[in-house]
Amino acid sequence: MVKIAPSILSADFARLGEEVARVEKAGAEWLHIDVMDGHFVPNLTFGAPVVEKIRPHSDLFFDCHLMVDNPSSMIDDFAAAGADCIVVHIETDKHMHRLINNIKERTSLRGENIKAGISLNPSTPLVTLEELLPELDLVLLMSVNPGFANQKFIPATLSKITRLRAMIEECGSKAEIQVDGGINKETAPAVIKAGADILVAGSAVYGAPDIVAAIAALRG
Repeated sequence: MVKIAPSILSADFARLGEEVARVEKAGAEWLHIDVMDGHFVPNLTFGAPVVEKIRPHSDLFFDCHLMVDNPSSMIDDFAAAGADCIVVHIETDKHMHRLINNIKERTSLRGENIKAGISLNPSTPLVTLEELLPELDLVLLMSVNPGFANQKFIPATLSKITRLRAMIEECGSKAEIQVDGGINKETAPAVIKAGADILVAGSAVYGAPDIVAAIAALRG
């Protein structure tokens, strides 16, 4: 069954602890934490201290998506704060193999190795991660250009998901496919059919009058 990862970028930051608890109670498995530095993407969100504050109040799998320049400088902070998975953009580091293995060597607060993922912008071709697939736990395909919420899903992502699924199967990788951007009850069925394992959804969950129903609708 597909996993749902609500993005706290669309949550009410004044009630962040309550907002995390709401999606956990509603049946979400992951919490997607969008970290923006104002450089790699225009917006600025939050850092590891926010993760550290909400970690004791949730059993959700914390999926930290670093939309930042120089992500290697932040790995230790997010590992210590409570990340279960750290995802970095392939566009941000010249030595991605080393960075991925550095992430996987870190231990989460659950006592498990932190999972490592790579994210690709819509215009970044899949060939850029071909040599890395056997090392990855997750590939995050952006279905919008990163940096802003409430954007429209880019239809060409569907073909990209299908091609990535074939690449993963061909090389025997265990990487899961996550898709982020414009995910709602209308776009989710096609994304799942194309081969996605994890759906990131912001306003489709947090903007819904009934979060339980919204999460169920995304699963199809």
